[in-house]
Amino acid sequence: MSMTAPPKTTRRTALRLGAAGSLLGAVGLTAGCGSAADSEGTGALRIAQPSEPTGLDPHLESGLDGMNVLINIFDTLTMRDTKNELVPRLATHWEATDEHHWRFRLRKGVTFHNGEPFDARSVKFSIERLIDPDTGSTIVELRSVDHVEIIDDHTVDIVMAEPDPVIPEKVSLFGGVMLPADHFADVGAKGFAAHPIGTGPFRFVSWRKAQLLRLAAYADHWNGRPAFDELHFTAMPNPASALAGIQSDAVDLVSALDPEAALQLEGYKDVSLTTHPGIRMYFVVLDTEHEILKDARVRRALNHAVDVPLLISAVLNDSGREAATIVPREAFGYDPDVKPPKRDPGEARRLLADAGHADGLTLSFTASNKDQLVSQALAGMLEDVGVTLELEILEPGTFAERLASDDPSSLGSMYLTGSTGWTLDGEATMQSYIRSDRKRSRIRSTEADEMIDALEQTIDPDARLKTFRRMQEWLHDEAPFLFLYQADQNFASNKRIEWTPNVNGTLAMETAR
Repeated sequence: MSMTAPPKTTRRTALRLGAAGSLLGAVGLTAGCGSAADSEGTGALRIAQPSEPTGLDPHLESGLDGMNVLINIFDTLTMRDTKNELVPRLATHWEATDEHHWRFRLRKGVTFHNGEPFDARSVKFSIERLIDPDTGSTIVELRSVDHVEIIDDHTVDIVMAEPDPVIPEKVSLFGGVMLPADHFADVGAKGFAAHPIGTGPFRFVSWRKAQLLRLAAYADHWNGRPAFDELHFTAMPNPASALAGIQSDAVDLVSALDPEAALQLEGYKDVSLTTHPGIRMYFVVLDTEHEILKDARVRRALNHAVDVPLLISAVLNDSGREAATIVPREAFGYDPDVKPPKRDPGEARRLLADAGHADGLTLSFTASNKDQLVSQALAGMLEDVGVTLELEILEPGTFAERLASDDPSSLGSMYLTGSTGWTLDGEATMQSYIRSDRKRSRIRSTEADEMIDALEQTIDPDARLKTFRRMQEWLHDEAPFLFLYQADQNFASNKRIEWTPNVNGTLAMETAR
């Protein structure tokens, strides 16, 4: 596997605007690394990722790092394969029988880890518990579901309160996790979260929080026993620790490796760096009600000012693709005819002057410290056209709290975010950031709301494609975001593992060899 050469130092230095050098150094292994290496067997696959689950109740876990663990314990109704096709999992067939009914036929002969059979009751219990307000789930993909009807032991109808064209996609990950109804009734929510039972290829063994989470192969899995005897997950939020772990053979796989950290692997012959296309979209949300940013000329100027190809090359080590809007290339509805904004500082200055800002302006800008280098690069590029950013760089936890709060002003007039539309439908990213009643939206547009409603409720795919085209043209013209890039997925591994992720990047390790 080839290594990507680092970009020129001079360009990186210029874009960092005087930031300190490498974020990583030669440091020793943390206790977490040591724990990940401890194994009672010889077939443990040791995985490092940035964080651990917040818990093991799949209906209360909405983060991808948590789902990376849970997707190995629990099966879903459908799934994405490595070719990004939607394929059967616990459901073998599905169809919309009308606008309010999705019929799923279920795989026979499947058992949970405790021997309880998987059947239509399992689906009804799992989905109805997820959508029950008393559960307190933050998973919103199934909000238009009313209830589940059992047709027979291996057939169910998901009944919609409102039409939803992408229910099969929405049960491919968070919304499609299946739980054992009888066992859950016996042990309750707390007992289940302490020792989760699923139908997945691995079963839960133990979890020493902030140290090691262990799973073991489920020999009776319907798709066959996985190759590895155990999976060991360790959270390593510090990239230096993760790199030290892979370099010293304390871990086998490091996921979500940032481009800066990947550069540190140069010269380690026993470590492979692999890059795969990803669907996480990075963009800056602009407050279109702000006294300055409500002028579309200013918003367009910001897009013209930022040289995204240079940003990708110099800061991301070529680990990304320029974005035209906020829809991933692989998603249904992506329109290749909508091109990225022209990167032209001269045009940016002209538009700012037309908007009355020839002498410059100042805007507040908020980001997580995980994106500090990108934020500094954006500040430098915008400074060149007379826009000064007052940067507020937050710890990831604090940034996440503000993102989830009911006070949008806490993130300033602009904030940098990344969003993964794992359903691979263009509406997934759009709906949260565009429709005016959604928490993360900074847009107030009746026209945009109507287009989102059409995308969410229209079953006909051709009609949806027409609306997607209109929506992306509207985004291009109105520029309510600073469109940046679609990030690649970077993994570091030793020679023990052969594995290809799908485009959503979850660590489903059933196929690892």
